[in-house]
Amino acid sequence: MIRMTISKNMPETFPPGREFPPAPRHRRFRLPALAAARILFLGLVLFDGGSVLAQQDGGGRPPDYSRSPDWFPRILAPYRPQAVPPVEPIQSSGVSQMIQDGKIALSLPQLISAVLDNNLDISVARFPMALAETDLLRANGGQAPRGFEGAPVPAGLFAGAIGAGIGQVNFATAALGGIGNAGGLSASSRGLSLNPRGALDPTVIIHYSFNHVSSPLNSLRISGVPVVTSSTPFWQVSYQQAFTTGTTFSLGYSSQIQRSTQQSLLFNPAVATRYTFTFTQNLLSGFGSAVNHRFQDVAATNRQISDEIFRQRVIGVVTQAQNVYWDLVAARENLRNAEQALAVAQRLADDNRRRVEIGTMAAVGLIPAEAELARRQRDRVTAETRLQTTELALKNLLSRQVDRALAEARLEATAALPEPTSTEIPDYEQALKLAMENRPELRQAAMNISKQDVVVRFAKDSLRPTLILFGQLASVGFAGNRFVPNPAGGPPLQVTRGAAQAFSQLARLDFPEYAIGFSFTVPIKNRAAQADSMRAQMDRQSAEVAAQRTRLQIGLEVRQALIGLAQNKARVEASRKALNLSEQAADAEEKKFRAGISTPYDVIRLQRDLIAAQRAEVEARVNFAKALVEMARATGTTLEKASVDWEKIHGR
Repeated sequence: MIRMTISKNMPETFPPGREFPPAPRHRRFRLPALAAARILFLGLVLFDGGSVLAQQDGGGRPPDYSRSPDWFPRILAPYRPQAVPPVEPIQSSGVSQMIQDGKIALSLPQLISAVLDNNLDISVARFPMALAETDLLRANGGQAPRGFEGAPVPAGLFAGAIGAGIGQVNFATAALGGIGNAGGLSASSRGLSLNPRGALDPTVIIHYSFNHVSSPLNSLRISGVPVVTSSTPFWQVSYQQAFTTGTTFSLGYSSQIQRSTQQSLLFNPAVATRYTFTFTQNLLSGFGSAVNHRFQDVAATNRQISDEIFRQRVIGVVTQAQNVYWDLVAARENLRNAEQALAVAQRLADDNRRRVEIGTMAAVGLIPAEAELARRQRDRVTAETRLQTTELALKNLLSRQVDRALAEARLEATAALPEPTSTEIPDYEQALKLAMENRPELRQAAMNISKQDVVVRFAKDSLRPTLILFGQLASVGFAGNRFVPNPAGGPPLQVTRGAAQAFSQLARLDFPEYAIGFSFTVPIKNRAAQADSMRAQMDRQSAEVAAQRTRLQIGLEVRQALIGLAQNKARVEASRKALNLSEQAADAEEKKFRAGISTPYDVIRLQRDLIAAQRAEVEARVNFAKALVEMARATGTTLEKASVDWEKIHGR
């Protein structure tokens, strides 16, 4: 137990012949504030700065960062950092399990599943959702959200300096929660003006101080001693909070115990206590939740925008993966055609070589076949390189890191290219309606307009004058030890009074102070608020124009996707006819050459035409598959057509 020694005062009158009072005696005095100080100290000792892991539910969902940790019974939890679960740098076991005998037989659903599980772009796209939740937590505490890329916080929401939160207004007032004039030489009235303060999170302030002063004097008349020594322990507890209704209140209690060597004090030691209750209420500007809830509204809207940003990014990654998958199919087909062309060129070169050897062909006739063989070998190397490059691009999309096993594995696409004959081209109006219902960009644009509505509402409120109703109730207690004359004529009698009596005086309102009033502020001309209001309306109109531009762009993309789908469908049909004719012509020319009625040059020319027709047919089929992918992206149905479970991928 902590104790402090204070001196007790001598009588106000002294026996005749005494020039100076006897030396003061001392006694031990227990300080009520020390109990609270010990509790605070114990709390600081227990506060070791450890982390509190963010909780996950039983379904493995990510933590909800919009919720603060429960403070009871773990009262230190709000003051410890919540650990953010790390992102695993390795891919899931599903990718390695797909490798069989150095190959990966990859279907389109398997590709999409692996991409959704392991793609780093999707992992990065999840962070805005968590950032939006931290902004919502911050806004619920009464502070301004910070925003993130793609969802900024409108600057028009801030009154004065950017970054201020609700009620962050500095103000001066007289002795709120302090001791005031208790224990002084005189009391005086004063004007009182209070402004809102505090945040939506309640705030408790505990203050303790100990002051010891020794002052030399040049007179004994006032204090009775040449040196006045005083010791004053002081402690104060206050509570304050703001509400979105425009109401704030604070409650404070303070106490001090002062002992002094002065000989003319009424009380020594003197115990002074005081409590103060204050409230403010905005009645015009700043009144009501519609205005003071602006940061929570914007943070909640940004939370929804983060979902749409994530959805848009997932659609983009899935679209990219599907296109690369069809590029892999095309590369594999082109390699197969290049190998077939190489085999045909090799067979033609071998036949011509035998003809030269038996003398039925001049040696100069071997040169075109050998040259064509070299070109076909070059084309095969080019096709092999393109296949390997496409495989690597697809591996980077479906994995978080390309290890040695994955790098050496060959990807074999098992999905067949879609047939144009079984695909119907949708009507433009139906496709456009589908796009307007599903495109995440449109939902983002609508939410941006909603945020600007909040700014317009706040700017309109800021046009009104400021009228604040405030009130204060305070009470003072003042007691202590004192000496009184002895009625029997003996030594003065000591009357012991302390904190108990001072607290009783507080409760009985023996020394009350109360005040009520209002503060009315009218800015002449009000030009700054007018400018803010006009700018808020302009920003909203700009958001509406941006939304209209987005709608037009989406309509253009839908129309282009329909045109591309129709054109590529026609190209597939035409390229198939051209391929059939080229195959027939090449086969007929080769038969004529074997019959001796054609030249190697004619055979090579028609073989080149056949190879070109094969490439054109593969390109047309792949472009048609990509046109279907683009049609799904343009209408916002990529995830639905790919049978993606959005709730599972979203995870929140």
